[in-house]
Amino acid sequence: MIVIEFLVILFFSSIFAGVFGSIVGLGGGVVIVPVLTLLLGVDIHFAIGASIVAIIGTSSGAASTYVKDKLTNLRVGMFLELATTSGAIAGAAIAAYVNSGALALVFGIILLIALAPTAMKLGEDIPKSPELKGLSKRLNLKGSYTEPDGRHIEYNATRPGAGLFGMVVAGMLSGLLGIGSGAFKVLSMDYAMKLPMKVSTTTSNFMIGVTAAASAGIYYARGDVNPLIVAPVAVGILIGAAIGARLLVKARNPTIRKIFAIVLALAAIEMILTSLGVAA
Repeated sequence: MIVIEFLVILFFSSIFAGVFGSIVGLGGGVVIVPVLTLLLGVDIHFAIGASIVAIIGTSSGAASTYVKDKLTNLRVGMFLELATTSGAIAGAAIAAYVNSGALALVFGIILLIALAPTAMKLGEDIPKSPELKGLSKRLNLKGSYTEPDGRHIEYNATRPGAGLFGMVVAGMLSGLLGIGSGAFKVLSMDYAMKLPMKVSTTTSNFMIGVTAAASAGIYYARGDVNPLIVAPVAVGILIGAAIGARLLVKARNPTIRKIFAIVLALAAIEMILTSLGVAA
């Protein structure tokens, strides 16, 4: 494949990744890694290096819009960030010692696991808000936002301990697989902490940039960040993230959840096939 063709495919794939990544809070890594490994034949370690750097761009491109529209819960995000950043550093440190095929298989299995609880709640709009108590009450983990139809939504975060555990797992996956760990971040906030899906994805988007930055330096020092790959990914994903942010503000929670489930399923299937040698 000639260089120009490689760059064009990668650029437009990155725009697509930015749109969906910013909508579902996954950072775009679930699209970028399969495109680089399956379609363009790039070694998975270089693909992960490019993805984890580009994830910072996804977060930067969409987070400002979400914060302005009060969709991102900054208090919840900062509370959970310490756990996910620690996990990201640990994951990045051991990634070089893991077999490429094993990485792809773990990637796929994790995404399939993440799909199950999401599928169970496909039609849910606004979850029942639990009583604010314990650590959640002491930290005032609550928030509100306005839907496009004018509804004012108030919510409380529950089970902060479960959320912290999910973030440690999310961080390790980010460091190991370069996916921004948005899937587990969204699931922890949506399924364990009972936040509305729109709040979960936007708060995840805010967090993934910090998580990725925590491990990006390790990938760069190891030589896994190739400028020829990273440059078109970063530019494309910034454009896509800006588009996706505008779309999410107008979307309904069930729609976001369905997109989230579809992206997870496709990426999981692709990466499992790759690990088994079925896909080229």
